[in-house]
Amino acid sequence: MRKCGVSRRQLLKNALQAAAACGTGAATLPARAALSRPQPGLRIGISTLGFTGHTNADLAKELAGAGFNLIQLFFTQTDSKFWRYNNRTDVSSLTPARCREIASTYRDAGHTLHSLGVYANLIHPDDAELKSNLANFDAMMEIGGHMGVRTFVTESGHFRDPKAPAPGMPLDFQGAVWTRMVETMRTLSGLAAKHDAKILLEPSFLSFFATSSRVRRFVEEVDSPRIRVLLDPANILELDDLDEMFRQLAPWIDCLHAKDRKYHTDRGVAAGKGDIDYRRFVTLAAKHTPTAPLIFEYVGAKDYLDALAHLRGAMRAAGIKEAVCGGSAKH
Repeated sequence: MRKCGVSRRQLLKNALQAAAACGTGAATLPARAALSRPQPGLRIGISTLGFTGHTNADLAKELAGAGFNLIQLFFTQTDSKFWRYNNRTDVSSLTPARCREIASTYRDAGHTLHSLGVYANLIHPDDAELKSNLANFDAMMEIGGHMGVRTFVTESGHFRDPKAPAPGMPLDFQGAVWTRMVETMRTLSGLAAKHDAKILLEPSFLSFFATSSRVRRFVEEVDSPRIRVLLDPANILELDDLDEMFRQLAPWIDCLHAKDRKYHTDRGVAAGKGDIDYRRFVTLAAKHTPTAPLIFEYVGAKDYLDALAHLRGAMRAAGIKEAVCGGSAKH
């Protein structure tokens, strides 16, 4: 004989019905019920870096047809070749009108422009060269403003004097360089504030930003809301495992690169062609950085669909849905 008027089962049923009626979701549910909520979906995007044989219009159309609608733009297309890794280019012909035209090409095809790839040399030891590199970065942020883009991606850059003997300690890890890089990043943060922009720093094991813990200490010391992180696990796979990367950097990650790498090599490859455990990768991303999009890099016309299938397969295996940004994704 039941001594109370309502059973535990009925209490749970009532809570579920109340949540459904008011649209508040799991906030009104018992803790055990809240744990069963589906994880938020992850957004998938793609960089234009590897599509060097396309015009912007052709690429925008092709990527939309494949179900993409989130773009990380590199100026590597046949009608906008203005990008050189670790170097500057003359961007004077990228007038405000031309910038708006390129942006409209993608938006008219249903895309959202997430960010621009800059990848400047910020570690150059020559003051005049560094000043010119920062001026070029400033120009890229102005270009982004004309395109409605406020997020810019870079690594630390590389420098080695080919005429000098190899240093006993690489430039990236010499003591004075840390202080100089902090000052450089604070200068870049000030330029970003002028453009209402933010800078995403991408770690790489062959550079100043060599490990997740080193990047964490760096952004903590710079201490600017304008300086954030783009995590590319393939870039530091040799030195950190996936769990360590997210443990160190999760609070600062605004974007993730979806590419791959074989252990003990220095060359990145398309997602699914290396040693990254993609199921674990997407599980950690959904848990720690659910609002950060996964953007394909190191893919081109020949392999981007295979990379997309690999990522989606890992997400399905992990029970993670794909979120939609600005349009409908095709599956």
